[in-house]
Amino acid sequence: MITAAARGVERPALRRAQAAPVSAIGTVATDCLVKELETWPKPGLVSHVDNGSHDDMDAGTFRRSAAAIGPYLQRLADVGALGCGMGRLRIIGLEAERAMLAATSGVNTHRGAIFGLGLLCAAAGAKAGGLVDPWLPLGDVVARLWGDSILDGPLLLHSHGSVARRRFRAGGARIEAARGFPSIYGIGLPALRRATVVVEDTEAARVEACFALIASVEDTNLLHRGGLDGLRFAHDAARRFIALGGVCASGWRARARSIHESFVARRLSPGGSADLLAMTLFVDAHERPIP
Repeated sequence: MITAAARGVERPALRRAQAAPVSAIGTVATDCLVKELETWPKPGLVSHVDNGSHDDMDAGTFRRSAAAIGPYLQRLADVGALGCGMGRLRIIGLEAERAMLAATSGVNTHRGAIFGLGLLCAAAGAKAGGLVDPWLPLGDVVARLWGDSILDGPLLLHSHGSVARRRFRAGGARIEAARGFPSIYGIGLPALRRATVVVEDTEAARVEACFALIASVEDTNLLHRGGLDGLRFAHDAARRFIALGGVCASGWRARARSIHESFVARRLSPGGSADLLAMTLFVDAHERPIP
C-alpha cells in the first residue's frame, strides 16, 4: 500500500532488547490496531469518532476485524519463533484475511495490516525464540529473514493497491517490508516519540505520527481514490500541519479536524498510513529505549 519517501534509514541503536514473551505478541499487536482506531482526528480515516471517508465501515467493523485477526497475528509470532519460512507465513496471512472478511461481511479493513504487522509479529517471534540477535530492530529482522521471499511472492493483480502501483509506478507495501520498513523507522517512530516527550498525550502523539506518515508516504490508497492530485493534496495538507508545529502548537486539534474534513469532502483515505501507524506503535512497544 505504501512506499517510503525516505531510503537508507539508519536504525537507532537500541539501549535494550524489548522482546516480549512469544505468547504475548499477538495481544500487543491487536492492541496496536485498536489504538490506531482510537486516534482522532486522522484525515479521512475511520476512528471511534466518525467513519471518515468510508460508507461501508465504522469503528465496530474495525473492532470485529481486529478481534478476528488477533489469533492469526499470534500464530505468525509462534511460527516466527520456530524459524518458519515465508510460505508458512503466507498461508497464515491468507487465513487471517478470510477471518477478517467473515467478521466484516466482506469489507477489507486490515489487509495491509495483516501483511505488515503480521511480518513484524513473526520477527518479534524470531527474536523471542532466540533465532536472531536480540538487539536487532524488527524491521531488520524482516528484511534479513524474508526480504527476498517478500519480493518474489505472488501479486494480487486486481487489488486496489496493485492497480495503483502499476498505474502510478508506486513501490508499495512489499518494497517497504523488504527494505525493513524505512517509513516506520525514519518517519513514524521519530514523530511519535518526539511528540510523546513534548505533549505527554499519547493520543496526540499518535496523531502527530499519522500526519508525519501521510506527509511523506506514497500511499496507494490515496492514489486509488484521488490519483496524483489526491496524493499531492494529502502531502501538502499534512506537511502544512507539521510545519505549523503539529500537535505541539496551540489549537492543533481544530486544525487537524479541518484537514480531516477536507479529506472527507474529497473522499480521500490514507489507509496505508493508518496501517503504518499501527505498525509504528507495535515497533515502539517492542523497541522503546530506556530514558
